[in-house]
Amino acid sequence: MLDLANTTDDERFFLHSGRRWRKTDPTLPGDVRARLMSHLGRGRSGVRTSAKGDDGAALPRARRTVQLAKEGLGERGTAWWDQTAAERAARWTAALEELDALHPKRPEQAGRVDRADRAQQPKHTEQSNDTEQSKRSEHPKRSGRAQGPTGKRDAGSPPERPGHA
Repeated sequence: MLDLANTTDDERFFLHSGRRWRKTDPTLPGDVRARLMSHLGRGRSGVRTSAKGDDGAALPRARRTVQLAKEGLGERGTAWWDQTAAERAARWTAALEELDALHPKRPEQAGRVDRADRAQQPKHTEQSNDTEQSKRSEHPKRSGRAQGPTGKRDAGSPPERPGHA
């Protein structure tokens, strides 16, 4: 486990446009981080769209989503380097539980895989990539030009364009 109490300011903060921002907790598990980042993106998108004139309830909900995601990531609230491992785990668990309650999956989405879930799935194997490649090669690209038996355009002169000599 990292000794977070002895981290330097360079490990805790980054500068952007002359302002110092707290970095995300480096001890977050990858799947937790992906889920929190997904909620953060949806919250920011909700703030943008609701600020353009949605109903009055959407903006506070979107702002709450951003706040919870930032707290879960350790970017707001008690500094992650001042917390024990148990306190950090409780922080992100509580944030995810509240975020999931705010944004429950609809029944039609239950079978879908979102980005956070996709990050946990194994990558495709070479064999499946070869299969996908062969499926693509069965359908030649349609460029609008005549193609010969090899799939290449005919060797004749290029089509004439009006106004060009």
